[in-house]
Amino acid sequence: MMHDFKTLLVTHEGPVLKVQLNSPETGNAISGLILDELLAVLGALDDESGARVLVLSGAGDDFCLGGDRKEFPALLAEDPSGVALRGLGNKARRVCDALATTDAVTVARLHGGVVGAGVGLAVFCDLRVGADNCRFRLPELGLGVPPAWGGIMPRLLNEAGAAKVRELILTADNFDAAQAQELSILHKVVPEEELDNAVARWTKPLVRRSPSALRTAKLMMNAYANANRLADASLFDAELLTSALTVAELSRRR
Repeated sequence: MMHDFKTLLVTHEGPVLKVQLNSPETGNAISGLILDELLAVLGALDDESGARVLVLSGAGDDFCLGGDRKEFPALLAEDPSGVALRGLGNKARRVCDALATTDAVTVARLHGGVVGAGVGLAVFCDLRVGADNCRFRLPELGLGVPPAWGGIMPRLLNEAGAAKVRELILTADNFDAAQAQELSILHKVVPEEELDNAVARWTKPLVRRSPSALRTAKLMMNAYANANRLADASLFDAELLTSALTVAELSRRR
């Protein structure tokens, strides 16, 4: 497992791999570099790595304050065709798919702000525990873009239900940890100082499970969750996001 990362802090504690978003000065905003490094970590999660559980967390005051908004106009300025921006969107989709489908059980350890793409990373993890100070938001419509990042829409609909997700997206309202737990976006809510203990209460029994049984269980749950989806419109997320951002940038320049 690689450990020489610029935006991640990765520690391997036996069968538990801890991956911390490590750009606190930006609120751990999701950049292309973070996505590349997450793909490198997730791509190395095979039987030889020995990792049964991956714990995803964030350094500093917040788990993740969303996508790197400075990167979007910079990519469009460098490449007005939008190819680079579409590439960024496709990377996000690959990271989220990997979190959902990797053999390891993925655990999101959340605190502070969990916004936009940060919500996306969290909901693609198998288990999610949040500090009682968590603040969630899906701000995309308020920023003039659709909620098209990493396939977040179908995942949220499956996890939280269509009626409430519709409200959260259309209003872009903040919601707290208690509300997130009611929606099953969080499985547990604890005081921030209890986060590590809460994660340990999950990881200790998980690392004793049969790897093949865990792998099969995840495959089954993913298959059943997708059984009624005749077509996955989120496959077009990168195209939708690129088109919206391109229009927004052209409008801004006029």
